[in-house]
Amino acid sequence: MLKTSLGGHWRRNFMQSVLIAAIALAGIGAAQAQGVSPAKISTIYTGDVINGKKVVSSLNTSDLEPGKKHLLYFQGVQMSTGQYWYVSVIVAKGAKPGKRFTLTSGVHGDEMSSVHTVQTVMNQLNPAEMSGTVMAVLDIARPALESMQRRWPSSGRGFELTDMNREWPGNENGLGAVNRQAGLVFNRLLKPNTDLAIDFHTGTTGLDVPAFHIGDMGIPDVKTMMMLYPVPAIWDNAAYPGVLHNAYIDAGIPAFTPEVGVARRLELDMIPIFVEGTMNVFKHYGVVSGAIGRTAIDANVYIGKSAVPVLSTHGGFIELLVKLNAKVTPGQKLAIQRNAFGEVVAEYTSPINGIVGGLRSDATSEPGNVLFFILADAAPVSGSAPYAE
Repeated sequence: MLKTSLGGHWRRNFMQSVLIAAIALAGIGAAQAQGVSPAKISTIYTGDVINGKKVVSSLNTSDLEPGKKHLLYFQGVQMSTGQYWYVSVIVAKGAKPGKRFTLTSGVHGDEMSSVHTVQTVMNQLNPAEMSGTVMAVLDIARPALESMQRRWPSSGRGFELTDMNREWPGNENGLGAVNRQAGLVFNRLLKPNTDLAIDFHTGTTGLDVPAFHIGDMGIPDVKTMMMLYPVPAIWDNAAYPGVLHNAYIDAGIPAFTPEVGVARRLELDMIPIFVEGTMNVFKHYGVVSGAIGRTAIDANVYIGKSAVPVLSTHGGFIELLVKLNAKVTPGQKLAIQRNAFGEVVAEYTSPINGIVGGLRSDATSEPGNVLFFILADAAPVSGSAPYAE
């Protein structure tokens, strides 16, 4: 009998292997399972109209009339009832040709400021005066947004929660609804219409973050885009496998992730920073005209090479001793934890020089939760795996 620590992973991998084998025996090869080739994508209207907006099952923005904004729904994966999850799409098609940008939000369902940032940017665009195309895809993980939670709820083996931002680029005929949604959206909407991409996020429920970016500064266009925002911090990192901006990069499309503050509410004081930066990017690449505003240099940006987690070792009530963006040094006390009697059960210190790039917002914690992320100058230790928060 397998040990408990391995049993869950072994069972899941075994079940996936059986399903993959069944698919292969049914004559569905790997290439076919990935869906249609992006090179062959054309705009397909389903014939449905929702709230006055036409529904597409694939989109080629070159088919749309230039000089206008187009509001569409993209038909995503089916629900357990056989109906579809629809994704809201805005395309600002410039009057002249140029770069094609895609802005995404709502990959995590508790990240409200990401959606509002993209909405605000799109409201500032006048396609009649633009060169190129800006496509906004606003609510990719629709069921997660409906329930205001990070992960996509589905009815797999009972009730399951899946982090969609570990599923990209997905598979249209994959082993679950979330993986299929990622495949449909990536193959039929995002990849074929994008030269450069920005995937907006926020912190997650229970973990607050400041304004910052995640992206690989070794990619010239990624570095250029990130430095055009007046943000105080950048994590120079490719992030985790399965993340949307990495799927773009694997497809040859420069992309990165802005993090717009805390989850579940609108950061109305912070959103303008990201709107200004996005418009700077459009100006730099000739999509819109105008002078570039403040940039990362004006914000005295801190560029970190790693994000080191500080995890809780006990359960109890957390008293935070530092704030977001605070500079910390090795051994500096960050938090005190008490039990229900008020007795101190743990104290937490910084393991490294850096700044506080994330901290727990809930007043209690179980063992193993992230209390802090320290954005650090030092690169990760060779061979170490990032903490997949």
